[in-house]
Amino acid sequence: MCLSIPCRVMSIEGETARVSIGGSLIEANLRLVENIKPGDYVLVHSGFALQKISDQEAQETLKYLKIAGIVKEDS
Repeated sequence: MCLSIPCRVMSIEGETARVSIGGSLIEANLRLVENIKPGDYVLVHSGFALQKISDQEAQETLKYLKIAGIVKEDS
C-alpha cells in the first residue's frame, strides 16, 4: 500500500511545483496532473503529484494524518 499526502501548491515553474507539507517545502513533478495552480491541493507520492483534490478533502485527510502522527500539526 502506498500513502500519498495532500500538499498545497505554493509555486510552479515548468513541470515542477513547490508544495507545502508539515511546514516544509518540497518539489513535486506535475507531469501526471493538469490545470494545477498555486493554492490548489494535490496528492503527492514519491515526488509526483498524482491528482488534484478539493480543499475540504485535503483538510479532512490532513486531520487524520495529524492524529496518526504522520504529518506535523502546522500543516
